[in-house]
Amino acid sequence: MSQDLRSFVAAYDKAHPGEVVRIAEPVGIEYDVMALVLEYERRRRYPIVVFEQVKGYDIPIVANVVASRRALAFALGVPQNTVVVPDPPFRHRRLSGDAVDLGALPIPVYFPGDAGRYLTAGMVVARDPDTGVETEGYHRFQVKGRNRMGVSLHSRRRMFEYQRRAEAKNQPLPCAIVLGLHPLISMGSLAYPPPDVGKFEVVGGLLGESLEIAPCTTLDLHVPASAEIVIEGEILPNAREPEGPFGEFTGYFSRRSTEHVFVAQAIALRERPWFQSIGSGRAGDHITTPGLVREAEITNALTRVIPNVTGVHVPLSGTSSFIAYVSIKQSRPGEAKQAIPIVLGVDHYLKLVIVVDDDIDVFDESDVLWAVATRMQADRDLVIISGSLGALLDPSADERGVTAKLGIDATRPFGQPFGEKLVMAPDRMAWARALVDKLSS
Repeated sequence: MSQDLRSFVAAYDKAHPGEVVRIAEPVGIEYDVMALVLEYERRRRYPIVVFEQVKGYDIPIVANVVASRRALAFALGVPQNTVVVPDPPFRHRRLSGDAVDLGALPIPVYFPGDAGRYLTAGMVVARDPDTGVETEGYHRFQVKGRNRMGVSLHSRRRMFEYQRRAEAKNQPLPCAIVLGLHPLISMGSLAYPPPDVGKFEVVGGLLGESLEIAPCTTLDLHVPASAEIVIEGEILPNAREPEGPFGEFTGYFSRRSTEHVFVAQAIALRERPWFQSIGSGRAGDHITTPGLVREAEITNALTRVIPNVTGVHVPLSGTSSFIAYVSIKQSRPGEAKQAIPIVLGVDHYLKLVIVVDDDIDVFDESDVLWAVATRMQADRDLVIISGSLGALLDPSADERGVTAKLGIDATRPFGQPFGEKLVMAPDRMAWARALVDKLSS
């Protein structure tokens, strides 16, 4: 499998004609990229968009790479260890010292009201200063100068902890910002492996072969060898500067930030590199992949305890972060309520879980809400957890990110008489489908 972004886009274009849109008309870096993505989403389309001419730059912008489940399904095809590539394509050109200029990259402004230009598709690679275990993750970067960016580590996971440990030693956290990657490499960075396992191992498992990595030019770090652009630098200790506001995955501007400071020391680029953009706000390219990863993590956690989990969905309507629908085939009384705290404990972003029976399609929100409307009684079927760790960017949480969480048991009472669901005979449905197909042809 080719592990670079270009080959993925080319293969996807060949497999799904019309799903890679190339914009030949010149576009600006202020708002144009986001506006085009939003217009396609308004039309319920989620193509990969290649902006071939960016005003004032000779680098194209590639956006919306994994905005659809179709693209993610196409990307999904356990390797052994990673393989080091000594001379990767991104070393074609290297800028360092005074030559480092973030303004040379076509970094967009996404929404009116954003604090400035933002890197949204930069996968950050760093190493635990105590254990040496590497990690990767996506964080927003606000351009503030030639070599200076503000960064928010608000997810409060590994990268936040690594920076905290480095700062406790009064040391910077060396890190590389990697742009232009195969979707499976990006997906692996969202996984939740044990603390002693690096995320590159997860990436290799998704690729089905060893991940090719290469050493940075100035840092003692390795990054995916297939990268288009690599920005090398460090997050400063004991330095905080205002960062934001920025249009976040919640659909709101966020002024909450950890306000860390990143200083770039070098930029390495491929020959004629592609600059990848991920839409901000509730853009599918921004939130579809995290939802898929959360579904897998919830399924893994539940199936260790609940024997008959039949479906898990983390919907876009809940920003692919806050809401989960779970269906189970009940075998014992109390299983639905047992499932609720398990799901809410998988990820601190989750704050609402609805558990339904296996006859409900968790991917059909009207079906889920029908179950809530007809099978739930508020005085017996609600589970409320107050004062819980939540998402710092949730506008309904307090300024510390503390939130309340809700579980809804929308299953039929186990082993008790209940209303009989209306179901059409299968042979009549087959007849109806055949007739409609015939009339439609």
